[in-house]
Formats: sequence, C-alpha cells, structure tokens
Amino acid sequence: MNTTLTKESVLVQKLEEIQKVLTAHVHEVDEIGVLSGSAGIALFQFYYAKLTGEESYADQGVEILASIIEKINTGYNFHTFCSGIAGAAWTIQLLQEEGYVDLDCDELLSDLDSFLIQSIAHITPDDNFYDFLHGILGIGYYFLKRFEHTQNIALQHTYRQILADIVALLQERGQHDNSFTRWESYVIRQEGVRGYNLGLSHGIPSILNFLSRLAVHQEFKSEVLTLIHQSVAFILSCKNEDTSRSWIFPSWVTTSQQKSENSRLGWCYGDLGVAISLWKAGKLLDHEPYKQEAIATVLHTTRRKKLEEAGVKDAGLCHGAFGIMHIYNFMYKETGEVACKEAADFWLDKALEMAIHQEGHAGYMRWQGGENAGWKNEINLLEGVSGIGLAMISYLAPFDTKWDQCMLMG
Repeated sequence: MNTTLTKESVLVQKLEEIQKVLTAHVHEVDEIGVLSGSAGIALFQFYYAKLTGEESYADQGVEILASIIEKINTGYNFHTFCSGIAGAAWTIQLLQEEGYVDLDCDELLSDLDSFLIQSIAHITPDDNFYDFLHGILGIGYYFLKRFEHTQNIALQHTYRQILADIVALLQERGQHDNSFTRWESYVIRQEGVRGYNLGLSHGIPSILNFLSRLAVHQEFKSEVLTLIHQSVAFILSCKNEDTSRSWIFPSWVTTSQQKSENSRLGWCYGDLGVAISLWKAGKLLDHEPYKQEAIATVLHTTRRKKLEEAGVKDAGLCHGAFGIMHIYNFMYKETGEVACKEAADFWLDKALEMAIHQEGHAGYMRWQGGENAGWKNEINLLEGVSGIGLAMISYLAPFDTKWDQCMLMG
C-alpha cells in the first residue's frame, strides 16, 4: 500500500472515532451556534453521512437540529454566529441548500428575524461590534444567506433592507481618509489598546469578505464597491516592509501605527486569513490584482514549516494544523497552485502526528492558553474534533463541501 492510501486509511479510522465521540458527547454542549455549538456538530454528521453513505449519521444530525429548535422555542436567546441563534439558523439554511434536510426555512427561520434585528441594535461599538464571530457581521452573514435563498419576495425585500442597514452602519462608523477605509476596535482589550484588527475572525478582513459577497448582487454592488477597494488599500498598506520575515501582515495595527510583533499561521489571525479575503474579493469582483496579492501571500506562507515559529500548538481549525491544511487545500482547489497542495499535505502529516493524547478525543486535544493554560478536550467545530473531522472529510471527499462557508471560505 502506498503512502497516500495509508494516509487515507488513517483518516477513515479517525473519522470513525470522531463520529463516536460526537455521538457520546453532543448532549453536553449548551451552545447552539455553528462554530462553538451543536450546529457545527450537526454539520459533521450530515457530511459524514454523505461521505460514507450511512444514513444513520444524517439521522443523528436531524436529532441535533431538533434539539436546537426545541432550545430556541423554550427560551434560548443568545444571538451570535459563533455560539448562538444566528449560527444555528445559518446552518439550517445551508443544510437545506445542500439538500441534506427538507424544511420550509421561510416558515421556520423568519420567526427569528425580529430578535436578530434587535440584537444588531443592542451591540455597542465597544462590544465586539464589527466582529464576525460575536458581532453584527455574523448576524449579517446569516441574513445574506437568507436573502440568497428565501422563496418569499416580501422576506427578500426585508433582508435587502437589513443588509443595506448593516452596510450603512459600516459606512458610518468606518474611518475614511487617504483612499483608505478602516474600522477601529480593541486590539489588546485587557490593556485598553485600540487599533485596527487584521484577523479574519474578528477584524477588517472579515468585513472585506462580507462586503465582497454582497457585491455579487446588483442590489448592493454600488453601495459596497468603494468600501471594498478602500479597505483593501488599507490592508495592503499594513504590509511589513521587511520582506525577509516569514509573515507579511501583522495581526493588528494600533491607532498610533504600532504593529504587532509577530503573526501566527492560522485561520483566525495571520496571512492565511488575509489571503482568503483578498482572494474572495478578487474572485467575486473579477479583480486580478487582488487575486495575485492573495496568491503571493499564500505562497509566501508556505516557507513556514516549524510549529513554534508558526505559533501552532494543536490540530484544530481556528489556529491549528488541520485548519492550516484545510486553507491550503481550499486555495489549491481555487488556484491550482501546486505549492498549496504540497503545503496541505505537509500540514496534514503534522496534524496526524498530533493525535497523541491518550485522554483526548481520537487522540486530539486543544491547547488553551492564558491563566488556565493546559490541554482540554473539545468537540466543537472551531477548536474541536468536529471541525477536525470536517477538514478530513473535505480532504477525502469526491464531492464539493460547503461547510467551510461558516469560516468565510467557500
């Protein structure tokens, strides 16, 4: 058996282990969102069912969705894309789009609209306002999905207005100068330091990504084009002048123009996240210079092979080896760049080598930093084994997978 087949057999085995872990522990998850809640686990079950042809896994996904709906009906009222209702509802719409469930999303989900609209109004500028995971962008991302797939003309008009209002808020609260647009937030909250976040998870690249997805619709194109071009101009202005460094973009820039001292390799922060949004902007606008910036950025990252230098400690999607692998695999499929395929295979090997934790799920645990630093078991999509499993499925699958839209890729 050659190396490729051996690697595939290991992935198949790991997926079996992950599925069993998720079945055993999903009831312990209190949150319902797609990235840190049970909706992300439902995504795994449906995609795993398609990969294996085993319908019972999809049945488990249906059970998870039923429990999510029951929670909402009995008072669950947390709004975010990462943990709450926006992310859970987005997942249901995606599964309907993929043909995994047959639900009337107009009837099921429209009852949530007023709550989510009110949630946008209650998010203050100092409370993760622009944040994709926790602020208005994640809610807006859900409404964009509904705008694109609703069968109800009146609802589509409502979603058009909600999205236009979000764009107006971004326009109003952005800082516009010297052909740049940028959005200020806390970059070191515990020290009260404000600036411009360049992470895909919480910062300006996610705004660019969101606006680029709006731009494909004529209803929004004229409203967002200037914001797109000026936000790209700002992002590109933040490049490190020292081209010998292994990273191009800092994680953040303070209002006094101080840049972060280093930048990790990962989805949440660093060059790969910036490249994803530059690529989406370039592709959706058919703008070759943005696409070339994205490709050059990704290719520059492929020289980073040492875990410590790259800031990689675990295997999760957010900032771990499987997340890096999946991004390179995604960019290879998008661009055909062989270096991306080679980098994906390199990081897949690293990720498989990390399955060493006897107390872990399928051998994996996530590293938690800070005051309570240590290895923790986690089953969610963003940092846990359901996300690891979804990356494995995308690597193996002979079909396209759309789950990574929840991470602003597909």
